[in-house]
Amino acid sequence: MQAIMETLFDAAYLVTVVTLGCIMVKSAQDRETKLFGWMVVILGCGDAFHLVPRAWALCTDGLAAHAAALGAGKFITSITMTIFYVILYHIGKRRYGLHIRALTGAVCALAAARIGLCLFPQNAWLSANPPLSWGIWRNVPFALLGALVIVVFLRGARQAGDRAFRWMWLAIVLSFAFYIPVVLWADVVPLVGMLMIPKTCAYVWVVWMGFSDMHRKRKETVK
Repeated sequence: MQAIMETLFDAAYLVTVVTLGCIMVKSAQDRETKLFGWMVVILGCGDAFHLVPRAWALCTDGLAAHAAALGAGKFITSITMTIFYVILYHIGKRRYGLHIRALTGAVCALAAARIGLCLFPQNAWLSANPPLSWGIWRNVPFALLGALVIVVFLRGARQAGDRAFRWMWLAIVLSFAFYIPVVLWADVVPLVGMLMIPKTCAYVWVVWMGFSDMHRKRKETVK
């Protein structure tokens, strides 16, 4: 039952996200919306590298028999999620007219550090029991990157009176709040892994805010 329900949930998530992203890329009337659409497509495609092998493993001979495929998927997803947040930062920067070189430099440095740490062989991505320590190390710059993006949207939306993205910061906070316990304790307490479901829902919320904003802009253009 778990395999069926999780597979259906993941399939619905991937189809929804990739479809909405493609619609945004195709229908965008401004660069910000098109960039948001590409960001969403990257999110969905990156997650697919992990979720599809996981669904296959759950529905066949179990996760343990597909450790290498799942690890490779996690590696790819780690890279694409980093790119996702870099793009989201640039959307916020463009949307709120931020011109702080130090902030942009910090975002780029943290993203580079995150990707660099993911490339180290000590991560043992293809192993059935990768070291927890490297899971923590590579997520430190990722969490700091997320914190910067949270601040950008929290302050930017309030100062600009941006109702469309006024809860963007909260969606990002929730995604990290559900993700961090999984990194720390999922291997010890497998039930903690269920937090990936609300984490995924938080990302769908991010996507929906961007998609709704596109429709708002189109209606204002028609008027």
